[in-house]
Amino acid sequence: MSTSDEPADTSAFDIQLRPLHWGDPMRWLVAGWRDFIRAPGIGLFYGFCFMAMGWALLKVYEHAPAYTLALSAGFLLMGPFMCLGLYQVSMRLERGEQPDFADSILAWEARLSQLAIFGGVLLILEMLWGRAALVIFAVSFDGMPDLAGSLAKFLDPENLGFVVTYLGVGAVFAGLIYAVSVVSIPMLLDRPVDAVTAGLTSLRLVLSQTGVMLLWGGLITVLVLLAMLPWFAGLLVVGPVLGHASWHAYRSAVTD
Repeated sequence: MSTSDEPADTSAFDIQLRPLHWGDPMRWLVAGWRDFIRAPGIGLFYGFCFMAMGWALLKVYEHAPAYTLALSAGFLLMGPFMCLGLYQVSMRLERGEQPDFADSILAWEARLSQLAIFGGVLLILEMLWGRAALVIFAVSFDGMPDLAGSLAKFLDPENLGFVVTYLGVGAVFAGLIYAVSVVSIPMLLDRPVDAVTAGLTSLRLVLSQTGVMLLWGGLITVLVLLAMLPWFAGLLVVGPVLGHASWHAYRSAVTD
């Protein structure tokens, strides 16, 4: 791991990517599970944080359903940053070192400025997503519906155009956030690159290995959705396993 926050003079196009195979995502999940059971206490702490995020999102939906899809990006926005500690644990285990809880909590310190820049970019995307969601609600309905009203509108066949547009816009923003962040945060932790280089490398990976990376994104989505039942309890384990697995995805896809 870099001990300096000063990025190296490296272009995103200088970083070599490895060819991936269809079986790699399952291999990453197995490796993530292995890291989790080797440091379960640290993993469960982060799992509880993911579960608490789910509870907060549920409260938002009860009081402001129009914001829910955009704020669900909090899992995409905050998830990789919360996983910094899990990446740190996986990196320590990979090097044959003993992971430490305090070390995982402070993993962000060495690359604070670059992580802040990258977080700012994701925050802007989150704000644009939220604004787009509100505009779609505003032009589709007379006022903002409450919890019961929003469910009724989603289930009403007459609102199919609204549902398709709302979910389509969400898919575009979610896909963009995924593409620029899927390996960028572990890369920023692991090597002295700047936020732009990390984001572009992640985007290159998704564009050049689209099939495997879509499979990986689909697996993450399915596992997270299943972990939300009941009451987000599954995130207690699924969250940290996916965090560790994401480190292995980065190590598998990006050369040293």
